[in-house]
Amino acid sequence: MGSTADKIKGMGNEAAGNIKQAAGKAMDKPGLQAEGIAQERKGEAQQAVGKAKDAVKKVVDKA
Repeated sequence: MGSTADKIKGMGNEAAGNIKQAAGKAMDKPGLQAEGIAQERKGEAQQAVGKAKDAVKKVVDKA
């Protein structure tokens, strides 16, 4: 998967995670809120992978 795809999927997971967190809090469902937190963290990790791929590509392109 390319760096852009990783970043896009990451943003999607972060957004979905935030929605689940809010819904869990509003409906007093700690399980849903925790699931949202986990999904948000997954999204953050996916974005970090995309940024790392970009950094590696820049180094390789300079070589």
